[in-house]
Amino acid sequence: MSLNKILSAVTACLVTFFISGPAALANGIFKAEPDQLGFMEPATEVMRDIVSFHNGLLIMCIVVSLFVMFMMIYIFIKFNAKANPTPSKTTHNTLLEVAWTTVPIIILLVIAIPSFKLLYLQDVIPESDLTVKAIGNQWYWTYEYPDHDDFSFDASMLTDVEAAEAGLPRLLATDNHIVVPVNKTVRLIVTASDVIHSWAMPAFGVKIDAVPGKLNETWFNVEREGIYYGQCSELCGKDHGFMPIMVEVVSQEKYDAWVENARAEYAGIKKDNLIRVATALPAQQ
Repeated sequence: MSLNKILSAVTACLVTFFISGPAALANGIFKAEPDQLGFMEPATEVMRDIVSFHNGLLIMCIVVSLFVMFMMIYIFIKFNAKANPTPSKTTHNTLLEVAWTTVPIIILLVIAIPSFKLLYLQDVIPESDLTVKAIGNQWYWTYEYPDHDDFSFDASMLTDVEAAEAGLPRLLATDNHIVVPVNKTVRLIVTASDVIHSWAMPAFGVKIDAVPGKLNETWFNVEREGIYYGQCSELCGKDHGFMPIMVEVVSQEKYDAWVENARAEYAGIKKDNLIRVATALPAQQ
């Protein structure tokens, strides 16, 4: 393969990764695509900053790697035994020592500043408009809405046939799913009932562990309506790959209507679950 063909292939990959990027699917459905380069299309401020930080860091790594490679090649050619039969006996070079100390420090500072800013943005939860609680189970998710009479429901993966009939992607669609309003700050509380799970939504820039006996929390504010897909991202047993996450982002009017219907549909589920748990417990002596 000629050098021109190699350069053309590399340029095409860089253009695809940095310029075109992943595209949102039709009908407002957002998920990863086969042979996709780069991250999923960002739907939140946090994810946009993650993508920007990643791309900048990648460019910096390429520049540093090319510089190191160039210096190694230069040294091999300039100071090999054939080209330099009488080697220098220099032991110190103050300017060089200052340079190879300060330049890496500057590079690390350039990396650290946006990194700390991004960590702060992810960890500090702003004033929320809505709270949703996600509980990981083997192998499905339970969701609670404490701001709306604390109704709850389970979300299990649809079979291939059910997903095809509904026109939804296989292995990602669920029978029930979270619904949240667009452009609203959602506080997400995550825990688990059995083993460690992980609630991950790539388009939101969210990945948080669900640990039994512990409450973890994060937040997201989605800027576009649509249906978004994620998955459990912590190995949790034989069906770990079959507990997807599905989030529908709608207008405030549609969300209010959904809440009214959900109150009526799911009102008795949590009460029934508590009754079943209570009757299963051994009587106290």
